[in-house]
Amino acid sequence: MGKTYHMLAHALKVYWKSLFVVLYPLVLLPVFLLNNIAALRCLYVVLLMAGYWVLEALPLPVTSLLPMVLFPLMGVLDSDKTSLCYLKETNMMFVGGLIIAIAVEHCNLHTRVALHVIKLVGCSPKKLNLGLITVTMFVSMWISNTAATAMMIPIIEATLKELESQGIGNMYEDDIAEIGDDAHEKRQSRNQEVVETKRPTRTTMCYFISTAYAASIGGNGCIVGSGTNLTFKGIYETSFPNSPGVEFAKWMMVNIPLMLIMMYLSLAWLQFWFMGLFRPHSKDAKKIRVGTQGEIVARKLICQKIEEMGPMSFHEASVAVCFVLSVLLWFFRKPQFITGWAELITQHKVKDATAALIVVMLFFIIPAKPDFIHIFSKDETKRPKTPSPALLTWKIVQQKLPWGLIFLLGGGFALAEGSKASGMNHFIVLYLGDVVTLPRIAIMVIACLLACLLTQFSSNIAVCNVILPVMAEISEVANIHPMYLMMPAALSCSFAYCLPVSTPPNAIAAAPCNMPSSEMAKVGAGVAVISLLVLFCVFPLLAPLIWDVDTVPDWLNTTNLDV
Repeated sequence: MGKTYHMLAHALKVYWKSLFVVLYPLVLLPVFLLNNIAALRCLYVVLLMAGYWVLEALPLPVTSLLPMVLFPLMGVLDSDKTSLCYLKETNMMFVGGLIIAIAVEHCNLHTRVALHVIKLVGCSPKKLNLGLITVTMFVSMWISNTAATAMMIPIIEATLKELESQGIGNMYEDDIAEIGDDAHEKRQSRNQEVVETKRPTRTTMCYFISTAYAASIGGNGCIVGSGTNLTFKGIYETSFPNSPGVEFAKWMMVNIPLMLIMMYLSLAWLQFWFMGLFRPHSKDAKKIRVGTQGEIVARKLICQKIEEMGPMSFHEASVAVCFVLSVLLWFFRKPQFITGWAELITQHKVKDATAALIVVMLFFIIPAKPDFIHIFSKDETKRPKTPSPALLTWKIVQQKLPWGLIFLLGGGFALAEGSKASGMNHFIVLYLGDVVTLPRIAIMVIACLLACLLTQFSSNIAVCNVILPVMAEISEVANIHPMYLMMPAALSCSFAYCLPVSTPPNAIAAAPCNMPSSEMAKVGAGVAVISLLVLFCVFPLLAPLIWDVDTVPDWLNTTNLDV
Protein backbone atom coordinates (compact mmCIF):
# COMPACT_ATOMS: atom_id res chain seq x y z
CA MET A 1 0.00 0.00 0.00
CA GLY A 2 2.82 2.39 0.94
CA LYS A 3 4.62 1.65 -2.30
CA THR A 4 1.47 2.37 -4.34
CA TYR A 5 0.98 5.65 -2.51
CA HIS A 6 4.60 6.61 -3.18
CA MET A 7 4.24 5.82 -6.90
CA LEU A 8 1.01 7.82 -7.11
CA ALA A 9 2.59 10.81 -5.35
CA HIS A 10 5.56 10.62 -7.71
CA ALA A 11 3.26 10.51 -10.75
CA LEU A 12 1.32 13.54 -9.51
CA LYS A 13 4.56 15.40 -8.87
CA VAL A 14 5.80 14.71 -12.40
CA TYR A 15 2.57 15.07 -14.39
CA TRP A 16 0.49 17.50 -12.30
CA LYS A 17 0.55 20.13 -15.04
CA SER A 18 -0.77 17.71 -17.65
CA LEU A 19 -3.49 16.54 -15.29
CA PHE A 20 -4.45 20.12 -14.47
CA VAL A 21 -4.66 21.04 -18.16
CA VAL A 22 -7.11 18.17 -18.75
CA LEU A 23 -9.17 18.21 -15.54
CA TYR A 24 -9.48 21.95 -14.84
CA PRO A 25 -11.68 22.67 -17.91
CA LEU A 26 -13.99 19.82 -16.85
CA VAL A 27 -14.25 21.16 -13.29
CA LEU A 28 -15.26 24.56 -14.65
CA LEU A 29 -18.03 23.28 -16.95
CA PRO A 30 -20.89 23.98 -14.45
CA VAL A 31 -20.05 27.71 -14.78
CA PHE A 32 -22.08 27.90 -18.00
CA LEU A 33 -23.84 24.52 -18.32
CA LEU A 34 -26.36 25.43 -15.59
CA ASN A 35 -27.17 28.75 -17.31
CA ASN A 36 -25.91 28.76 -20.87
CA ILE A 37 -25.65 32.49 -21.63
CA ALA A 38 -22.85 34.35 -23.45
CA ALA A 39 -21.67 36.14 -20.29
CA LEU A 40 -21.10 32.86 -18.43
CA ARG A 41 -19.47 31.21 -21.44
CA CYS A 42 -17.05 34.13 -21.51
CA LEU A 43 -16.52 33.80 -17.75
CA TYR A 44 -15.64 30.13 -18.32
CA VAL A 45 -12.85 31.15 -20.73
CA VAL A 46 -11.61 33.86 -18.33
CA LEU A 47 -11.45 31.44 -15.37
CA LEU A 48 -9.78 28.80 -17.52
CA MET A 49 -7.10 31.22 -18.70
CA ALA A 50 -6.62 32.64 -15.21
CA GLY A 51 -5.95 29.15 -13.82
CA TYR A 52 -3.52 28.28 -16.60
CA TRP A 53 -1.77 31.64 -16.25
CA VAL A 54 -1.41 31.57 -12.47
CA LEU A 55 -0.06 28.00 -12.31
CA GLU A 56 1.69 28.25 -15.71
CA ALA A 57 0.27 24.86 -16.64
CA LEU A 58 0.88 25.86 -20.26
CA PRO A 59 3.38 28.45 -21.51
CA LEU A 60 1.85 31.91 -20.96
CA PRO A 61 1.78 32.81 -24.69
CA VAL A 62 0.07 29.50 -25.54
CA THR A 63 -2.63 30.12 -22.92
CA SER A 64 -3.08 33.57 -24.45
CA LEU A 65 -4.18 31.97 -27.74
CA LEU A 66 -7.19 30.23 -26.13
CA PRO A 67 -9.65 33.03 -27.07
CA MET A 68 -8.85 32.42 -30.74
CA VAL A 69 -10.12 28.86 -30.28
CA LEU A 70 -12.85 29.14 -27.66
CA PHE A 71 -14.51 32.52 -28.33
CA PRO A 72 -15.70 31.64 -31.87
CA LEU A 73 -16.65 28.04 -30.91
CA MET A 74 -18.58 29.19 -27.82
CA GLY A 75 -20.35 32.07 -29.56
CA VAL A 76 -18.66 34.83 -27.56
CA LEU A 77 -16.84 36.64 -30.38
CA ASP A 78 -16.30 35.72 -34.04
CA SER A 79 -12.86 34.84 -35.41
CA ASP A 80 -12.33 38.11 -37.27
CA LYS A 81 -12.97 40.31 -34.23
CA THR A 82 -10.94 38.05 -31.95
CA SER A 83 -7.91 37.92 -34.25
CA LEU A 84 -7.88 41.72 -34.60
CA CYS A 85 -7.23 41.95 -30.85
CA TYR A 86 -3.84 40.28 -31.33
CA LEU A 87 -2.49 43.06 -33.53
CA LYS A 88 -4.01 46.22 -32.12
CA GLU A 89 -2.19 49.55 -32.18
CA THR A 90 -0.92 48.90 -28.67
CA ASN A 91 0.73 45.64 -29.79
CA MET A 92 2.48 47.52 -32.61
CA MET A 93 3.65 50.16 -30.15
CA PHE A 94 4.96 47.37 -27.94
CA VAL A 95 6.90 45.88 -30.87
CA GLY A 96 8.26 49.29 -31.85
CA GLY A 97 9.33 50.09 -28.28
CA LEU A 98 11.04 46.72 -27.90
CA ILE A 99 12.97 47.12 -31.16
CA ILE A 100 14.17 50.55 -30.02
CA ALA A 101 15.31 48.96 -26.75
CA ILE A 102 17.07 46.16 -28.66
CA ALA A 103 18.96 48.76 -30.74
CA VAL A 104 20.12 50.52 -27.55
CA GLU A 105 21.29 47.21 -26.05
CA HIS A 106 22.94 46.06 -29.29
CA CYS A 107 25.31 49.04 -29.47
CA ASN A 108 25.89 48.97 -25.66
CA LEU A 109 24.77 52.59 -25.30
CA HIS A 110 22.95 51.84 -22.04
CA THR A 111 26.14 50.62 -20.34
CA ARG A 112 28.04 53.78 -21.27
CA VAL A 113 25.24 55.93 -19.86
CA ALA A 114 25.16 53.82 -16.67
CA LEU A 115 28.90 54.13 -16.02
CA HIS A 116 28.96 57.90 -16.55
CA VAL A 117 26.00 58.45 -14.20
CA ILE A 118 27.60 56.30 -11.47
CA LYS A 119 30.84 58.25 -11.83
CA LEU A 120 28.91 61.51 -11.54
CA VAL A 121 26.91 60.53 -8.44
CA GLY A 122 29.83 59.25 -6.37
CA CYS A 123 31.29 55.97 -5.18
CA SER A 124 30.76 55.72 -1.41
CA PRO A 125 28.52 52.71 -0.60
CA LYS A 126 25.34 54.77 -0.15
CA LYS A 127 26.08 57.07 -3.08
CA LEU A 128 27.05 54.14 -5.28
CA ASN A 129 23.77 52.45 -4.39
CA LEU A 130 21.94 55.69 -5.23
CA GLY A 131 23.72 55.93 -8.58
CA LEU A 132 23.02 52.32 -9.50
CA ILE A 133 19.30 52.47 -8.77
CA THR A 134 18.96 55.85 -10.51
CA VAL A 135 20.53 54.49 -13.68
CA THR A 136 18.47 51.29 -13.51
CA MET A 137 15.27 53.26 -12.96
CA PHE A 138 15.95 55.58 -15.91
CA VAL A 139 16.99 52.77 -18.28
CA SER A 140 13.98 50.67 -17.26
CA MET A 141 11.65 53.47 -18.36
CA TRP A 142 12.60 52.68 -21.96
CA ILE A 143 13.68 49.04 -22.07
CA SER A 144 12.22 45.98 -20.37
CA ASN A 145 12.63 45.63 -16.61
CA THR A 146 14.37 42.29 -17.13
CA ALA A 147 16.91 43.73 -19.59
CA ALA A 148 17.63 46.71 -17.33
CA THR A 149 18.34 44.42 -14.38
CA ALA A 150 20.44 42.04 -16.46
CA MET A 151 22.52 45.00 -17.67
CA MET A 152 23.25 46.35 -14.17
CA ILE A 153 23.99 43.13 -12.28
CA PRO A 154 27.40 42.50 -13.95
CA ILE A 155 28.41 46.12 -13.24
CA ILE A 156 27.52 45.66 -9.56
CA GLU A 157 29.36 42.33 -9.34
CA ALA A 158 32.53 43.74 -10.93
CA THR A 159 32.50 46.79 -8.64
CA LEU A 160 32.01 44.78 -5.43
CA LYS A 161 34.68 42.22 -6.39
CA GLU A 162 37.20 44.96 -7.13
CA LEU A 163 36.50 46.63 -3.79
CA GLU A 164 36.90 43.28 -2.03
CA SER A 165 40.21 42.62 -3.82
CA GLN A 166 41.47 45.92 -2.45
CA GLY A 167 40.48 44.88 1.08
CA ILE A 168 37.50 47.23 1.17
CA GLY A 169 34.29 45.50 2.20
CA ASN A 170 33.16 41.93 1.54
CA MET A 171 30.63 40.52 -0.89
CA TYR A 172 29.98 37.54 1.38
CA GLU A 173 30.15 36.78 5.06
CA ASP A 174 33.34 35.15 6.37
CA ASP A 175 31.53 32.06 7.60
CA ILE A 176 29.83 29.58 5.29
CA ALA A 177 26.11 28.96 5.58
CA GLU A 178 25.28 25.31 5.12
CA ILE A 179 22.14 24.41 3.24
CA GLY A 180 19.94 22.44 5.60
CA ASP A 181 21.20 20.83 8.80
CA ASP A 182 19.31 17.59 8.11
CA ALA A 183 20.76 17.33 4.63
CA HIS A 184 24.23 17.99 6.09
CA GLU A 185 23.93 15.11 8.57
CA LYS A 186 22.57 12.71 5.97
CA ARG A 187 25.38 13.46 3.53
CA GLN A 188 27.98 13.07 6.29
CA SER A 189 26.58 9.66 7.17
CA ARG A 190 26.93 8.67 3.50
CA ASN A 191 30.44 10.16 3.27
CA GLN A 192 29.20 12.55 0.60
CA GLU A 193 30.47 16.05 0.02
CA VAL A 194 28.56 18.71 1.96
CA VAL A 195 26.96 21.31 -0.31
CA GLU A 196 27.82 24.78 0.87
CA THR A 197 26.81 28.23 -0.25
CA LYS A 198 28.16 31.66 0.43
CA ARG A 199 26.04 33.94 2.57
CA PRO A 200 25.87 37.51 1.17
CA THR A 201 26.58 40.48 3.39
CA ARG A 202 23.70 42.82 4.04
CA THR A 203 25.37 45.49 1.91
CA THR A 204 25.63 43.08 -1.02
CA MET A 205 21.94 42.21 -0.73
CA CYS A 206 21.07 45.92 -0.72
CA TYR A 207 22.99 46.55 -3.95
CA PHE A 208 21.46 43.62 -5.80
CA ILE A 209 17.82 43.70 -4.71
CA SER A 210 17.52 47.49 -4.91
CA THR A 211 18.50 47.18 -8.58
CA ALA A 212 15.62 44.77 -9.23
CA TYR A 213 13.16 47.04 -7.42
CA ALA A 214 14.46 50.06 -9.36
CA ALA A 215 13.74 48.22 -12.62
CA SER A 216 10.16 47.39 -11.57
CA ILE A 217 9.43 50.92 -10.30
CA GLY A 218 11.20 52.59 -13.23
CA GLY A 219 9.13 50.57 -15.69
CA ASN A 220 6.06 52.50 -14.51
CA GLY A 221 7.51 55.87 -15.51
CA CYS A 222 7.00 55.51 -19.25
CA ILE A 223 4.20 53.77 -21.11
CA VAL A 224 6.64 51.59 -23.10
CA GLY A 225 8.59 50.63 -19.95
CA SER A 226 6.46 47.67 -18.91
CA GLY A 227 4.08 45.14 -20.40
CA THR A 228 1.50 45.97 -17.73
CA ASN A 229 1.44 49.60 -18.90
CA LEU A 230 0.72 48.55 -22.47
CA THR A 231 -1.84 46.00 -21.29
CA PHE A 232 -3.64 48.82 -19.47
CA LYS A 233 -3.49 51.03 -22.56
CA GLY A 234 -4.94 48.30 -24.78
CA ILE A 235 -7.75 47.29 -22.40
CA TYR A 236 -8.64 50.92 -21.63
CA GLU A 237 -8.90 51.84 -25.32
CA THR A 238 -10.77 48.62 -26.14
CA SER A 239 -13.29 49.18 -23.35
CA PHE A 240 -13.76 52.88 -24.14
CA PRO A 241 -13.16 53.34 -27.89
CA ASN A 242 -14.56 56.90 -27.86
CA SER A 243 -12.17 58.07 -25.15
CA PRO A 244 -9.05 60.14 -25.98
CA GLY A 245 -7.01 57.07 -25.09
CA VAL A 246 -3.82 56.83 -23.05
CA GLU A 247 -1.41 59.47 -24.31
CA PHE A 248 2.34 59.21 -23.89
CA ALA A 249 2.90 62.73 -22.51
CA LYS A 250 0.04 62.58 -20.00
CA TRP A 251 1.22 59.21 -18.74
CA MET A 252 4.66 60.62 -17.97
CA MET A 253 3.25 63.74 -16.28
CA VAL A 254 1.53 61.55 -13.69
CA ASN A 255 3.83 58.58 -13.41
CA ILE A 256 7.28 60.15 -13.34
CA PRO A 257 6.50 61.97 -10.04
CA LEU A 258 5.01 58.73 -8.69
CA MET A 259 8.07 56.80 -9.84
CA LEU A 260 10.54 59.19 -8.24
CA ILE A 261 8.73 59.36 -4.89
CA MET A 262 8.30 55.57 -4.73
CA MET A 263 11.91 54.91 -5.70
CA TYR A 264 13.68 57.24 -3.31
CA LEU A 265 11.43 56.43 -0.35
CA SER A 266 12.04 52.74 -1.10
CA LEU A 267 15.79 53.40 -1.29
CA ALA A 268 15.67 55.06 2.13
CA TRP A 269 13.86 52.00 3.48
CA LEU A 270 16.39 49.60 1.88
CA GLN A 271 19.37 51.53 3.19
CA PHE A 272 17.73 51.74 6.63
CA TRP A 273 17.22 47.96 6.61
CA PHE A 274 20.56 46.92 5.14
CA MET A 275 23.03 49.80 5.52
CA GLY A 276 22.08 51.42 8.81
CA LEU A 277 20.70 54.66 7.36
CA PHE A 278 19.39 56.80 10.28
CA ARG A 279 21.10 54.23 12.56
CA PRO A 280 24.68 55.58 12.73
CA HIS A 281 25.74 53.40 15.68
CA SER A 282 24.32 50.16 14.28
CA LYS A 283 26.42 47.21 13.13
CA ASP A 284 25.22 47.72 9.55
CA ALA A 285 26.32 51.36 9.49
CA LYS A 286 29.79 50.56 10.85
CA LYS A 287 30.39 47.90 8.20
CA ILE A 288 29.99 50.31 5.26
CA ARG A 289 32.40 52.94 6.52
CA VAL A 290 35.03 52.33 3.87
CA GLY A 291 36.56 55.81 4.03
CA THR A 292 38.06 57.92 1.27
CA GLN A 293 40.27 55.08 0.03
CA GLY A 294 37.24 52.93 -0.77
CA GLU A 295 35.64 55.69 -2.79
CA ILE A 296 38.87 56.21 -4.74
CA VAL A 297 39.10 52.50 -5.61
CA ALA A 298 35.45 52.35 -6.74
CA ARG A 299 35.82 55.50 -8.85
CA LYS A 300 39.02 54.12 -10.39
CA LEU A 301 37.18 50.94 -11.42
CA ILE A 302 34.35 52.91 -13.02
CA CYS A 303 36.82 55.12 -14.91
CA GLN A 304 38.70 52.03 -16.06
CA LYS A 305 35.52 50.49 -17.48
CA ILE A 306 34.71 53.74 -19.29
CA GLU A 307 38.20 53.75 -20.80
CA GLU A 308 37.80 50.14 -21.92
CA MET A 309 34.69 51.12 -23.86
CA GLY A 310 36.69 53.73 -25.78
CA PRO A 311 35.19 56.82 -27.41
CA MET A 312 31.57 56.79 -28.52
CA SER A 313 31.27 55.17 -31.94
CA PHE A 314 29.25 56.41 -34.89
CA HIS A 315 26.91 53.46 -34.24
CA GLU A 316 26.25 54.48 -30.62
CA ALA A 317 25.85 58.16 -31.50
CA SER A 318 23.34 57.35 -34.26
CA VAL A 319 21.28 55.11 -31.97
CA ALA A 320 21.36 57.81 -29.27
CA VAL A 321 20.03 60.40 -31.73
CA CYS A 322 17.29 58.02 -32.89
CA PHE A 323 16.36 57.22 -29.29
CA VAL A 324 16.02 60.93 -28.44
CA LEU A 325 14.00 61.36 -31.63
CA SER A 326 11.58 58.61 -30.55
CA VAL A 327 11.03 60.30 -27.18
CA LEU A 328 10.38 63.65 -28.88
CA LEU A 329 7.97 62.08 -31.38
CA TRP A 330 6.04 60.37 -28.58
CA PHE A 331 5.92 63.43 -26.37
CA PHE A 332 5.03 65.99 -29.06
CA ARG A 333 2.53 63.84 -30.95
CA LYS A 334 -0.25 65.45 -28.96
CA PRO A 335 1.25 67.48 -26.10
CA GLN A 336 -1.92 69.57 -25.46
CA PHE A 337 -0.07 72.85 -24.78
CA ILE A 338 0.88 73.21 -28.48
CA THR A 339 -0.38 71.65 -31.71
CA GLY A 340 1.17 68.20 -32.11
CA TRP A 341 3.24 67.24 -35.14
CA ALA A 342 0.69 64.59 -36.17
CA GLU A 343 -2.13 67.18 -36.26
CA LEU A 344 -0.01 69.42 -38.50
CA ILE A 345 0.42 66.61 -41.03
CA THR A 346 -3.00 64.93 -41.20
CA GLN A 347 -6.54 64.98 -39.88
CA HIS A 348 -6.48 61.20 -39.39
CA LYS A 349 -5.77 59.78 -35.95
CA VAL A 350 -2.04 59.09 -35.51
CA LYS A 351 -1.07 57.14 -32.38
CA ASP A 352 2.17 56.31 -30.58
CA ALA A 353 2.81 53.15 -32.62
CA THR A 354 3.38 55.30 -35.71
CA ALA A 355 5.99 57.38 -33.88
CA ALA A 356 7.79 54.24 -32.69
CA LEU A 357 7.82 52.64 -36.13
CA ILE A 358 9.22 55.79 -37.76
CA VAL A 359 12.33 55.35 -35.62
CA VAL A 360 12.37 51.58 -36.20
CA MET A 361 12.52 52.25 -39.96
CA LEU A 362 15.51 54.54 -39.43
CA PHE A 363 17.37 51.79 -37.56
CA PHE A 364 17.20 49.61 -40.68
CA ILE A 365 18.13 52.45 -43.07
CA ILE A 366 21.00 54.32 -41.35
CA PRO A 367 24.38 52.54 -41.74
CA ALA A 368 26.29 51.54 -38.61
CA LYS A 369 29.65 52.71 -40.03
CA PRO A 370 30.42 56.14 -41.53
CA ASP A 371 32.67 54.74 -44.29
CA PHE A 372 30.00 55.62 -46.88
CA ILE A 373 31.33 59.20 -46.85
CA HIS A 374 34.44 57.93 -48.66
CA ILE A 375 32.53 56.27 -51.48
CA PHE A 376 33.75 58.88 -53.99
CA SER A 377 37.20 59.33 -52.45
CA LYS A 378 40.15 59.59 -54.87
CA ASP A 379 42.08 57.31 -52.53
CA GLU A 380 40.91 53.80 -53.45
CA THR A 381 42.00 52.40 -50.07
CA LYS A 382 39.42 54.57 -48.32
CA ARG A 383 36.52 53.48 -50.53
CA PRO A 384 34.31 50.87 -48.83
CA LYS A 385 34.48 47.42 -50.42
CA THR A 386 31.20 46.20 -48.93
CA PRO A 387 28.10 48.08 -47.79
CA SER A 388 27.92 48.90 -44.10
CA PRO A 389 25.33 46.97 -42.07
CA ALA A 390 22.44 49.01 -40.72
CA LEU A 391 22.20 50.16 -37.11
CA LEU A 392 20.04 47.10 -36.52
CA THR A 393 19.52 43.89 -38.49
CA TRP A 394 16.47 41.70 -38.60
CA LYS A 395 18.52 38.71 -37.42
CA ILE A 396 19.22 40.50 -34.12
CA VAL A 397 15.55 41.44 -33.75
CA GLN A 398 14.49 37.83 -34.32
CA GLN A 399 16.89 36.62 -31.63
CA LYS A 400 16.02 39.20 -28.97
CA LEU A 401 12.35 40.13 -29.46
CA PRO A 402 10.16 38.24 -26.95
CA TRP A 403 7.47 37.24 -29.43
CA GLY A 404 5.48 35.41 -26.79
CA LEU A 405 4.70 38.68 -24.99
CA ILE A 406 2.87 39.90 -28.10
CA PHE A 407 0.49 36.94 -27.80
CA LEU A 408 0.19 37.58 -24.05
CA LEU A 409 -0.92 41.17 -24.70
CA GLY A 410 -3.23 40.05 -27.50
CA GLY A 411 -4.85 37.41 -25.32
CA GLY A 412 -5.60 40.05 -22.71
CA PHE A 413 -7.13 42.38 -25.28
CA ALA A 414 -9.23 39.50 -26.64
CA LEU A 415 -10.52 38.79 -23.12
CA ALA A 416 -11.42 42.46 -22.71
CA GLU A 417 -13.24 42.52 -26.05
CA GLY A 418 -15.05 39.25 -25.35
CA SER A 419 -16.02 40.35 -21.84
CA LYS A 420 -17.52 43.53 -23.23
CA ALA A 421 -19.35 41.86 -26.11
CA SER A 422 -20.82 39.08 -23.96
CA GLY A 423 -21.77 41.32 -21.04
CA MET A 424 -19.63 39.24 -18.67
CA ASN A 425 -18.16 42.20 -16.82
CA HIS A 426 -21.61 43.72 -16.19
CA PHE A 427 -22.78 40.30 -15.00
CA ILE A 428 -19.90 40.17 -12.47
CA VAL A 429 -20.50 43.73 -11.29
CA LEU A 430 -24.16 42.95 -10.63
CA TYR A 431 -23.03 40.31 -8.13
CA LEU A 432 -20.52 42.58 -6.44
CA GLY A 433 -23.45 44.34 -4.81
CA ASP A 434 -22.47 46.97 -2.27
CA VAL A 435 -18.84 47.11 -3.43
CA VAL A 436 -19.87 49.33 -6.33
CA THR A 437 -21.59 51.78 -3.97
CA LEU A 438 -18.42 52.36 -1.93
CA PRO A 439 -16.52 55.66 -2.28
CA ARG A 440 -14.29 55.59 -5.35
CA ILE A 441 -11.12 55.82 -3.25
CA ALA A 442 -12.19 52.66 -1.38
CA ILE A 443 -12.82 50.78 -4.63
CA MET A 444 -9.40 51.89 -5.92
CA VAL A 445 -7.67 50.75 -2.72
CA ILE A 446 -9.37 47.33 -2.79
CA ALA A 447 -8.43 46.81 -6.46
CA CYS A 448 -4.80 47.84 -5.86
CA LEU A 449 -4.41 45.63 -2.79
CA LEU A 450 -5.83 42.65 -4.69
CA ALA A 451 -3.57 43.28 -7.70
CA CYS A 452 -0.49 43.72 -5.50
CA LEU A 453 -1.21 40.47 -3.64
CA LEU A 454 -1.86 38.39 -6.77
CA THR A 455 1.18 39.72 -8.64
CA GLN A 456 3.53 38.31 -5.99
CA PHE A 457 2.61 34.81 -7.16
CA SER A 458 1.78 35.09 -10.86
CA SER A 459 2.55 36.97 -14.06
CA ASN A 460 2.10 40.75 -13.83
CA ILE A 461 0.46 40.92 -17.25
CA ALA A 462 -1.83 37.98 -16.50
CA VAL A 463 -3.09 39.67 -13.31
CA CYS A 464 -3.59 42.88 -15.25
CA ASN A 465 -5.64 41.06 -17.91
CA VAL A 466 -7.98 39.60 -15.31
CA ILE A 467 -8.53 42.68 -13.10
CA LEU A 468 -8.74 45.60 -15.54
CA PRO A 469 -11.84 44.55 -17.55
CA VAL A 470 -13.79 44.31 -14.28
CA MET A 471 -12.51 47.76 -13.21
CA ALA A 472 -13.68 49.13 -16.56
CA GLU A 473 -17.20 47.82 -15.97
CA ILE A 474 -17.28 49.11 -12.37
CA SER A 475 -16.34 52.54 -13.73
CA GLU A 476 -19.35 52.50 -16.06
CA VAL A 477 -21.79 51.23 -13.45
CA ALA A 478 -20.59 53.54 -10.66
CA ASN A 479 -20.16 56.63 -12.92
CA ILE A 480 -16.46 56.95 -12.10
CA HIS A 481 -13.82 58.14 -14.56
CA PRO A 482 -12.15 54.85 -15.69
CA MET A 483 -8.65 56.32 -15.36
CA TYR A 484 -9.19 56.76 -11.62
CA LEU A 485 -9.68 53.03 -11.03
CA MET A 486 -7.84 51.34 -13.89
CA MET A 487 -4.47 53.08 -13.86
CA PRO A 488 -3.71 52.52 -10.13
CA ALA A 489 -4.78 48.88 -10.47
CA ALA A 490 -2.47 48.46 -13.48
CA LEU A 491 0.46 50.08 -11.67
CA SER A 492 -0.10 47.82 -8.66
CA CYS A 493 0.42 44.80 -10.91
CA SER A 494 4.08 45.88 -11.14
CA PHE A 495 4.58 45.95 -7.35
CA ALA A 496 6.02 42.42 -7.40
CA TYR A 497 8.75 42.69 -4.77
CA CYS A 498 8.37 39.85 -2.29
CA LEU A 499 9.63 36.66 -3.95
CA PRO A 500 12.22 35.67 -6.57
CA VAL A 501 9.38 34.14 -8.62
CA SER A 502 7.28 37.31 -8.46
CA THR A 503 9.01 38.85 -11.49
CA PRO A 504 12.18 38.09 -13.54
CA PRO A 505 14.21 41.07 -12.19
CA ASN A 506 13.90 39.64 -8.65
CA ALA A 507 15.22 36.27 -9.78
CA ILE A 508 18.07 37.83 -11.78
CA ALA A 509 19.15 39.93 -8.78
CA ALA A 510 18.74 37.23 -6.11
CA ALA A 511 20.61 34.42 -7.86
CA PRO A 512 24.16 35.88 -8.13
CA CYS A 513 24.31 36.89 -4.45
CA ASN A 514 22.42 33.89 -3.00
CA MET A 515 19.87 36.16 -1.37
CA PRO A 516 17.51 34.19 0.90
CA SER A 517 13.85 34.32 -0.11
CA SER A 518 12.89 35.10 3.49
CA GLU A 519 15.04 38.23 3.45
CA MET A 520 13.52 39.34 0.15
CA ALA A 521 10.01 38.77 1.51
CA LYS A 522 10.70 40.99 4.53
CA VAL A 523 12.26 43.91 2.70
CA GLY A 524 9.98 43.50 -0.33
CA ALA A 525 6.88 43.78 1.85
CA GLY A 526 8.17 47.16 3.03
CA VAL A 527 8.72 48.35 -0.54
CA ALA A 528 5.21 47.16 -1.49
CA VAL A 529 3.68 49.11 1.42
CA ILE A 530 5.63 52.24 0.43
CA SER A 531 4.58 51.92 -3.22
CA LEU A 532 0.90 51.45 -2.33
CA LEU A 533 0.87 54.35 0.16
CA VAL A 534 2.51 56.68 -2.37
CA LEU A 535 0.00 55.57 -4.99
CA PHE A 536 -2.99 56.12 -2.68
CA CYS A 537 -1.75 59.54 -1.50
CA VAL A 538 -0.28 61.06 -4.68
CA PHE A 539 -2.36 59.67 -7.55
CA PRO A 540 -5.68 61.23 -6.37
CA LEU A 541 -3.88 64.61 -6.26
CA LEU A 542 -2.12 64.39 -9.64
CA ALA A 543 -4.76 62.63 -11.74
CA PRO A 544 -7.36 65.47 -11.64
CA LEU A 545 -4.74 67.86 -13.02
CA ILE A 546 -4.25 65.71 -16.12
CA TRP A 547 -7.54 63.91 -16.84
CA ASP A 548 -10.23 65.73 -14.84
CA VAL A 549 -11.15 62.46 -13.13
CA ASP A 550 -13.56 64.30 -10.82
CA THR A 551 -16.16 64.51 -13.58
CA VAL A 552 -17.92 61.76 -15.56
CA PRO A 553 -16.75 62.02 -19.20
CA ASP A 554 -19.32 62.22 -22.01
CA TRP A 555 -17.85 59.16 -23.74
CA LEU A 556 -18.47 56.88 -20.75
CA ASN A 557 -21.51 54.67 -21.40
CA THR A 558 -22.95 54.89 -17.91
CA THR A 559 -25.54 52.43 -16.66
CA ASN A 560 -27.41 52.04 -13.43
CA LEU A 561 -26.86 49.15 -11.10
CA ASP A 562 -30.05 47.32 -10.24
CA VAL A 563 -29.66 46.03 -6.69
